[in-house]
This record gives sequence, structure tokens and C-alpha cells, in this order.
Amino acid sequence: MKKYIFIGLSILITACNIGVQPPATETISTETPLPTPLPATATETFVLTPTSAPTPEPPPLYFTDEFTSASPYWTFSQTGGLNTPITSYENDSLRIDISSPDTWMIAIHNAHTYNNVFIKTKANITSTGSFGLICRYNENGWYEFNIYSDGTYNLLYGQQLTEGVARYIPLSTEFSGHITPSSEIGLHCQDNFLLAYVNNNLVRRIDVTNYGLGEGQIGITASSVSESPVSINFEWVQVINE
Repeated sequence: MKKYIFIGLSILITACNIGVQPPATETISTETPLPTPLPATATETFVLTPTSAPTPEPPPLYFTDEFTSASPYWTFSQTGGLNTPITSYENDSLRIDISSPDTWMIAIHNAHTYNNVFIKTKANITSTGSFGLICRYNENGWYEFNIYSDGTYNLLYGQQLTEGVARYIPLSTEFSGHITPSSEIGLHCQDNFLLAYVNNNLVRRIDVTNYGLGEGQIGITASSVSESPVSINFEWVQVINE
């Protein structure tokens, strides 16, 4: 900023009485200079633009998710039911709370696709309901293995008809004494066969050649039946190269 200094100079000339002309006297008065204004201080204003958190690197092809925090690679969708299930991450687990009966939720891990793959999970159910695993999920359908709190299990071929509407074709429904409210289950998609495990016991092996699903994504399921509410807690999901 420019600086300005103002200096006033005035000359006063006085005259004496008539008839007497005293020597001319010159009086010089100098006004006190005005203070020099300080230059204005420039202040920078930063506008913070909100930025979304960067998407973390996808996990390797074969991995274990212990649900210590939320992952952007899980996509949740609902089939049936009046109320939307609530998902939360707590105590190093994925919790799914279902408040209405006959409500089905699936979660697809969309980072990778697989042909032959072995998926495992350990979960527990607080009341009646089910949880399960999915393999070869794609636009043509998927395979699904579920266990229920009453000791039964099923293998299904699922197809998405429209948003929120799915069609299931039963492939096998049985009872297994290996099923407990807290169980470790596995689904092995191997060529044209599905192999279902409960607590490390092979409970079913079934040929799915007629359905022709070659590859797709993996996932998990949680559902209520005729009673609610239901809470399912997934401790971990593991994807194995076998």
C-alpha cells in the first residue's frame, strides 16, 4: 500500500500599528506530521472443500475379513420383508438386525470374481433365523447355502427378477445334527459341484451342471423366518484357493 506523508507549511506575517513599521518578522510554523499509516496486513482465507475418504485398496484374491471396520467392497440388498435390516460393525463382527419376519438380506463382496473357490464363515444367531454363503453371483444367478436355527439347511439356485424380488429353486433341503446356533460353515464351488460343510463336516455334495454358472462373486446371507426380530453376528469370512 502506498504511504502518504502530509506536511503543512504556513507563513504568518504580522503588521504593527500605523506609522511604525517594525522589521519584518517571519514566523514559520511546521505542523506535526501525521502518523504514517501502517500497510494493511494481507489475510489469506482458505475455503476447505470437503473430500471423500479414499477407497482402500481391494483385498487380495484370497483373504479373510474379520470385520474390524466397514469395507466399501460389501454391497447389501434385501429381498422381501416390511422393514430394512440394519447392519453395524461392533466387537470385531458384522451384525445384521432383522426386525420383520420373512426378510432376506444378502451381502456381495464385489472386489473379485471366482470360478472354483472355497468360502467359509463363522456366525451365530440370537433366535430363529438363518445365515449362509453365496458363490458365483452374477447377472444370471447364484448358488446359496444356508443353515437354520432349527438344524436344517438348504442349497439354492437364486435369480434376481427385479430390485427386491428374487426367485429361488431348491436344490437340496436336509437336517443335520452338526448345526448349532453358533456354527462354522463352508461352501466349496468346485467345477460342476457344490460341497456344503458344517463345523468341518461335509453334509452335502450336489451336481449343478444344469444351471451352468461358471464364475461370479462371493457373498453371505442372513434372514428371518416366521418370527422376528433376529440378530446374526458374522465373526469372519474367509475365501480360500481350493
